[in-house]
Amino acid sequence: MSITKEILCIPMTTLPFYTYKKDGITYIEYDARECTPPEPLLNTMNALKLLEDDTTRLVGTFFHEPFPLYEKIVPHFTYEAKALTSGAFEITFKRV
Repeated sequence: MSITKEILCIPMTTLPFYTYKKDGITYIEYDARECTPPEPLLNTMNALKLLEDDTTRLVGTFFHEPFPLYEKIVPHFTYEAKALTSGAFEITFKRV
């Protein structure tokens, strides 16, 4: 079964965002690897506003692990970082 991703317009963002559902969870994903600071942080902060409960996740792909971003979102959100074989990082954010 393939997952259908739909484009999602998020105010005050500069990147394309996509949404899909899997196993009862709504995912919102984006790729910030081509951005320069502070664009990844600003896009992420605006997208985090969509996480209203624990059934929605924000998944971002970054060219490095975004440590300054982590400091800004705790204690309202948790995150899980996964290093990709390309050297990039996939970060999944969840509201606490």
